[in-house]
Amino acid sequence: KEYFHICFCVCFKDRNFFQQKLRSFFTVYLLLALSFLLIITLFAVSLSRGTVTSLKGLSDFPHSFLFPVFPCGPGSREWEYFDRKCYYFSLRRMSWHKAKAQCEEMHSQLAIIDSHAKQNFVMFRTRNERFWIGLTDENLEGEWEWIDGTDYKTTFTFWKEGEPNNSGSNENCAHLWNFGQWNDVYCTYECYYICEKPVPT
Repeated sequence: KEYFHICFCVCFKDRNFFQQKLRSFFTVYLLLALSFLLIITLFAVSLSRGTVTSLKGLSDFPHSFLFPVFPCGPGSREWEYFDRKCYYFSLRRMSWHKAKAQCEEMHSQLAIIDSHAKQNFVMFRTRNERFWIGLTDENLEGEWEWIDGTDYKTTFTFWKEGEPNNSGSNENCAHLWNFGQWNDVYCTYECYYICEKPVPT
C-alpha cells in the first residue's frame, strides 16, 4: 500500500508538473503566434503604402535588369508580352474609332496581326469574344488597310469563310470573331479591343 501510495503521489506530481509545463509552452506559442500575426499585418500595411513608390523607383533600373519580371515596363502590368511586342486586351466594349483613340492615348495602336504566330496568340487570349484589330477599308471599299501601313496584300490574313462581305454596304472595320477568325462589321458596333506597342527600351 505504501508503495502504491508513493507511486500515486509521484505520478500525480509528475502529471501536475507536465500540465504546468504544457500551459507555459502554450502561452509562449500563443504569444509567438500573435507577434507573428502583428508583424505580418504591419508588413502588409507598409507594403501597400509603398507599392506605388517602389514601382516608380523601379524605372531607375536598366530595362535589361527588369525585363524578365516586367517585359512591358514596371508600370504596365496589365500588358502582355509576346514576340517583342506588348498587348493590352480591353475589358470594355466600344466602337472601332473610340478603341483606336483609346489605344493612342496609351501610346499604342490597334493590333496588327501579320503572322500565324501572332494570330494564335490573340486567338487563345480572346476566347471567342469580339475584339477590334487595326484593319479597315473605310478609305476605299474592298481595299483593306492596316492602320500602321503594313502591306495588307502581302501579309497573313485569317478571314472567316465568306468574309469580308460588306453586309448592308456598311461593314468597314475588322474584328476577331468565332475561333479568332476575322469578320467585317460596321465601325460603330461595340467590341472589346486589342492595343499593341513595342517593348520599351
